[in-house]
Amino acid sequence: MKNENRYCVIMCGGVGSRFWPYSRADRPKQFLDFFGTGRSLLQMSVDRIEGVVPLENIILMTNEQYAGLIHEQLPHIKPEQILLEPARRNTAPCIAWAAHHIASLNPDAQIMVAPSDHLILKTDEYRVAVERAFDFIGGHDAILTMGIKPNRPETGYGYIQVGNAVDDNFSEVKTFTEKPNEELAKVFLQTGEFFWNSGMFFWRARTIIDAMATYAPDIEAVFERGQEAYGTPAEVEFINENYPSCPNISIDFAVMEKAPNVYVECVDFGWSDLGTWGSLYENSPKNAEGNVTRGCQALFFGSRDNVVAVRGDKLVVASGLNGYIIADVDDALLIVPKSEEQKIRLYVNEVKQKFGDKYL
Repeated sequence: MKNENRYCVIMCGGVGSRFWPYSRADRPKQFLDFFGTGRSLLQMSVDRIEGVVPLENIILMTNEQYAGLIHEQLPHIKPEQILLEPARRNTAPCIAWAAHHIASLNPDAQIMVAPSDHLILKTDEYRVAVERAFDFIGGHDAILTMGIKPNRPETGYGYIQVGNAVDDNFSEVKTFTEKPNEELAKVFLQTGEFFWNSGMFFWRARTIIDAMATYAPDIEAVFERGQEAYGTPAEVEFINENYPSCPNISIDFAVMEKAPNVYVECVDFGWSDLGTWGSLYENSPKNAEGNVTRGCQALFFGSRDNVVAVRGDKLVVASGLNGYIIADVDDALLIVPKSEEQKIRLYVNEVKQKFGDKYL
């Protein structure tokens, strides 16, 4: 079977604080059905990669408290395909563990890493792009990311500047830029040289392990000590003892921005990082006044460009509101201008400081 060396690591341990109060600590956004399709974002992530990667080669990386939710939503995934992080340490330690675990199962593994909270509108085009990416890393000792063709000066995404073309759809990466201001984002859009950083990566297991050893040796040193444990019952004990000591750092900062063999596949398959209420608004059907409703009935008077999400049998009546997020779930109500959605994480931190975990 030609795909037996392909693996997909789906990261699904985040708390999704920017989607509060819909996304809560006990059921984060990846486990929610935002679009009324009957499938959560996590379930859709597995659906679209299954077939490109063998089902048994899909690995889910999550926090210990979400194991039950994964078994509930993905009963066909075997327990040994779920790796439970004992602590949240961002994406670099998560990826390092996954690489060592998979390499112990298959030294020739080719690995895709994907978040669990993305929306992909053009599934067929997505699968074609993933096939191309796997073919590329099969013929190159490459660290590969997917760059999304931008359609607006988005300030909530990171950007990749492309360099020399090395193949159809593939280029060297010249620079990474984290979340620019609006003025810079407009410049990026005009040049045509910049793509959104999707957070989807491809590499051979050995390639990323070697890159970690070179550019993130403090992380690699932790996982190198577990060589005898991976793939055995001792792996869980080793991880539980050592994982919490890893630094909290993203793969972008740890490796991607340092390594010389980083490439980008430039794609356009209807992608959105559903990280914010604004991204949900952009990808939802709207009424004539640009209002979006989720899970409720609503009447709008002199109100435009709002997103109203209410869980429960409620009617919302809004008058004179323009560009607001209104989210009402259980014991929490959020009302904030869409223009300030990047501050929601700060508001959640303030809620935690004043009220503990009661409303989180």
